[in-house]
Amino acid sequence: MHAQPEEALTDHTLVDDALPDRNHSPDTQYPYDLRFAPTHPPLSAHEATVEAHRCLYCYDAPCIQACPTHIDIPTFIRKIATDNLRGSARTILEANFLGGTCARVCPVEELCEGACVLNAEEKPIAIGRLQRHAVDHVQERGVQLFQPGTPTGRRVAVVGSGPAGLSVSAELAKLGHAVTLLEKRELGGGLSTYGIIVLREPVEVSLREVDAVRALGVTVETGRELTSRDTLDALLSEYGAVFLGLGLGAVPAMGIPGEEHLIDGLQYIEDSKIRPASLADAQNVVVIGAGNTAIDAATVARRRGADVTMLYRRTEAEMTAYRHEYEFALSEGIQYRFLTQPVRVLSEGGQVTGVECVRMVLGAVDPGGRPTPRPLPGSEFVVPCGAVIKAIGQEKPALAAELGLNVEGGYIAVNQDMQTSLPRVYAGGDCVRVRGTASTVMAVQDGKYAAAAIHGQLSAAQETAHG
Repeated sequence: MHAQPEEALTDHTLVDDALPDRNHSPDTQYPYDLRFAPTHPPLSAHEATVEAHRCLYCYDAPCIQACPTHIDIPTFIRKIATDNLRGSARTILEANFLGGTCARVCPVEELCEGACVLNAEEKPIAIGRLQRHAVDHVQERGVQLFQPGTPTGRRVAVVGSGPAGLSVSAELAKLGHAVTLLEKRELGGGLSTYGIIVLREPVEVSLREVDAVRALGVTVETGRELTSRDTLDALLSEYGAVFLGLGLGAVPAMGIPGEEHLIDGLQYIEDSKIRPASLADAQNVVVIGAGNTAIDAATVARRRGADVTMLYRRTEAEMTAYRHEYEFALSEGIQYRFLTQPVRVLSEGGQVTGVECVRMVLGAVDPGGRPTPRPLPGSEFVVPCGAVIKAIGQEKPALAAELGLNVEGGYIAVNQDMQTSLPRVYAGGDCVRVRGTASTVMAVQDGKYAAAAIHGQLSAAQETAHG
């Protein structure tokens, strides 16, 4: 590993008076709307120590097995208990380079905290908040715990700077490979920067992780987009391997009258982070959909003072959102109307006035295992509102066909090493997630798998070249 020696990782090796305020929150660095304060505030040093001492430090801990990146959770918590925050952060970031983001956005209730043995007796250890406490301690100070590996002379291009792209870039840089990270947007970070609402992850947090990758020697080039097979072939002629972290496409069209008045849910979330002043105000907002993105969009509208109603054509049992997210939305005062299908957006003079809907009934089970909704004739009704947000999922990566890649269910097909059907081309993240739940932590693990496979491929090629 290319980490600093353990002796240099205790807090006692630095004079904290020479550093920024250790209780300073990154959320206050930019103009900040208090309506979007983090759902869970940072732990104080005392709170973190008390919580860390609750941990049983289990042997063969179930929380480690529940973590897709297999962070050694008992070890990082024990280091917090002994006031070794940088050592704790090192343990986390060795396994998950995006530990700061994942501490905020991981569905810990479904993963590590859900597996905690203390669930049977009392509340589980606050693993996510402890992870954030340790990682923020080093990242707020700009402390870099890792160094680039000894140069190998091999080059890799990574397309897309979302969680998968950042993860594979960091791991390859630590192994000594020269990495160029290409990002089509103005800012790096992908979904973490543009698609996670502020109260979960401020922009500053994701940009710190982009800076941490740069500190490993990765060249980050923004405004660079992969658009065709020719551009992919050009990359392959210049680099030993290419990794694609393309994410997903846009929110699909609904094909209903008045669709031009619908607000794209992903764009709405992005504007709430990057351009909050551009968001239109409405006293009543309807959100179409019932996934995690729909709940995020509804939460933004609710925190901005609107009465929010979510429309979903199936029932609560079929929602794709996590249960804890659904309960969070209810606690925010967001209303739900199940078995409801929008069929028309109503407007007067260009201003939305409502959504015409039809009631649904559930029928036969579809290939995905959920009952198929069908309209109930004569059940039309109107939900009055001043704005309608569409958050019904995202289209599959259309670029895959243009690049000549094999697909599975519309997603890029990869093997266990994250290798695509094209030699020397790998992929990971949401663009390959044909099975399982798309999430930041799964994308990070994809990047780790791909980095190991790419390193093996480049090493073998180097050995062959040297006879």
